[in-house]
Amino acid sequence: MLTSFLALAVLLAGYTVWTNTRPVRLSASLEMRATPAQVWRVLTDFESYPEWNPFITRAEVTSHDGRLEEGATMRNRMHDAGGDTEFEPEIKEVERNAELRWLGKVPPGWIADGEHRFRIERIGPGRVRFTQSERFTGVAVPFVEGKLHDDTLPQFRAMNRALAQRVAELR
Repeated sequence: MLTSFLALAVLLAGYTVWTNTRPVRLSASLEMRATPAQVWRVLTDFESYPEWNPFITRAEVTSHDGRLEEGATMRNRMHDAGGDTEFEPEIKEVERNAELRWLGKVPPGWIADGEHRFRIERIGPGRVRFTQSERFTGVAVPFVEGKLHDDTLPQFRAMNRALAQRVAELR
């Protein structure tokens, strides 16, 4: 009995390690006529998300007096084909006009984690490439990988297009 329990524990531990070393990655990029500062201004204007963003329909910084900075927490609402999901990620990186990255976890943290990244790269005079990506790890991720590709990735693309349109409108 003890041997069976130990074998099961080792198997589960191995599976947990395996799922955390083989992430599922999603990425969508879009080039647009804009400066990094113009894109950053729209991307970080969370109050206006309900007006234009089809994917992240609500976002707010809920700690650090509402300042967008590393270590702060957020409350976000994400919309995809499966409906709405609310989550409270921790901001991991803020590089003005270049990158915003946060980490969301399904408690206790090894079930499913998503590290979401927005990257703005200048590719020429008045042109940028905006990339939205996410790295998913955790024991539940292999079971939802198809849903992530089918439901979530199209929303990345929809948000990228809406961001480009919003930036163009405000230029």
